[in-house]
Amino acid sequence: MNRRPWVLGAVAGAVFAFLYLPILWLALVSFNDSRSLSRISGLSTRWYAELLDDSRVLESLGLTLRLAGASAVVSTVIGTSAAFGLRRAFPGRGLWTVLLSLPLVVPEVVLGVALLGFCVKLAGIPLGFGALLAAHVAFSLSFVVVVVRARVAGMDPRLEEAAADLGAGPLVAFRTVTLPLVAPAVAAGAAFAFLLSFDDVVTSSYLTGVGSTTLPVFVYAQASKRGVSPEIVALSTLLVATSAALLIAGVLVAAKRARSSTFVGSIRDE
Repeated sequence: MNRRPWVLGAVAGAVFAFLYLPILWLALVSFNDSRSLSRISGLSTRWYAELLDDSRVLESLGLTLRLAGASAVVSTVIGTSAAFGLRRAFPGRGLWTVLLSLPLVVPEVVLGVALLGFCVKLAGIPLGFGALLAAHVAFSLSFVVVVVRARVAGMDPRLEEAAADLGAGPLVAFRTVTLPLVAPAVAAGAAFAFLLSFDDVVTSSYLTGVGSTTLPVFVYAQASKRGVSPEIVALSTLLVATSAALLIAGVLVAAKRARSSTFVGSIRDE
């Protein structure tokens, strides 16, 4: 590799081409004037206009956003509380840690069947938004706990002790010291929960009821029945573009904060 650095560049280029050329091709095909996905006959925004006029897509998107938002809020609150609860040693902490980590390794098919039986047969929750919310919270909770607990484990307890020594009560110390320290991890856990809920297909397909079809399940059903239509390609392009825009915005914000902290640190050193 040291003698032939172009080899590493060629391998990296091949990997990126394998990953992103299909996405770029679909983005280009979404502007195709015809329904063909293999040949471009002309450029047009026809399929985007039909996509925006499709009430089924808009209803599924609205349901998916509401479900993902509610799942993120509930999972973040419960997961953050669980992470702080697991911070201290107590009998059975290892068992609780293992139980909270099980959804990370259990196959989605098994989890979907188990949640279907629990929600419908045991809890009496009808298929629809309620059952979907319970299922999404169940498998998103573990990711929030893992992310927040890693940050909580790395915190210096002397900071909270110093706040207590200065007269701050438990709530004031948590609001002014603990919460700002764990806020990035909490935000990351909430983002994980939102994206997991938004992208889920397998588990949601078991718990979808009448009038409560999420967008991923709707796309999968349409693709399996009629094949990949230009509307689905246009929808996929919009989702990829939105994800890329959010990713770029996050990178720019992180870079700006890093430059600001470096600038402040240099001023303090001087």
